[in-house]
Amino acid sequence: MTATIAAENLTVAYDDFLALDNVSIDVAPGESFGLVGESGSGKSTLLRAIAGLAPVIGGKILLDGKTLGAQYRDKAFYRRVQMVFQDPYGSLHPRQTVDRLLQEPLAIHGVEDAEHRILRALDEVGLGSSFRFRYSHQLSGGQRQRIAIARALIIEPQIMLLDEPTSALDASVQAEVLNLLEQVRRDRRLTYIMVSHDLGVVTHMCERLVVMKSGKVVERLSSGDLVAGRISESYTKNLMIASKGFVRKAAFA
Repeated sequence: MTATIAAENLTVAYDDFLALDNVSIDVAPGESFGLVGESGSGKSTLLRAIAGLAPVIGGKILLDGKTLGAQYRDKAFYRRVQMVFQDPYGSLHPRQTVDRLLQEPLAIHGVEDAEHRILRALDEVGLGSSFRFRYSHQLSGGQRQRIAIARALIIEPQIMLLDEPTSALDASVQAEVLNLLEQVRRDRRLTYIMVSHDLGVVTHMCERLVVMKSGKVVERLSSGDLVAGRISESYTKNLMIASKGFVRKAAFA
């Protein structure tokens, strides 16, 4: 089966700093794929490179087997691929209502039936029409991230890039948002690439993962391998020890 999205020997540099060094991944249609590692390991840079937001100097990114440009992405790409950022406080315009935030992607992509789509998106993320004309400062962190997810979903993409979507939230709210993302993926048959430093989150959400360190992939695992301790790299073992709430069932039952 052809990967729906893949990176081959991808290299990203900021001036003299090599942020990604010959990184390769392949993600199957409908799969949830995890990127884990400590801060600075390159996992968020990989997501940004896929989205066209990082300076690629080598390798390539493929969507359905077709090579994308190093950075340029057209509307057709963003219609299929949407990103949810880590910080719900920074990703929503403070002077726009929820209604305006949700209308913007529809207008950019020329999507009609805005009224129905906005109400459906709010309902899908568990908020409802009463939130439609609020501003982001009137929302909690969890509510803001739900709006960010609704904004990504509203144009009905096939692939979601999730950059630590719950790390800025309280533990109880984290579980709610993760369960929401899991339900949405099942309902819409979406493909996820998810960044996290928390192995418990990744084993809950993803079938396969790569472990990154200093811009390189150091290990490739299934979530089952990780839970069972079938790990070969000492770096991964140390991450497992350091990751709080690693016990999958206890954290998300």
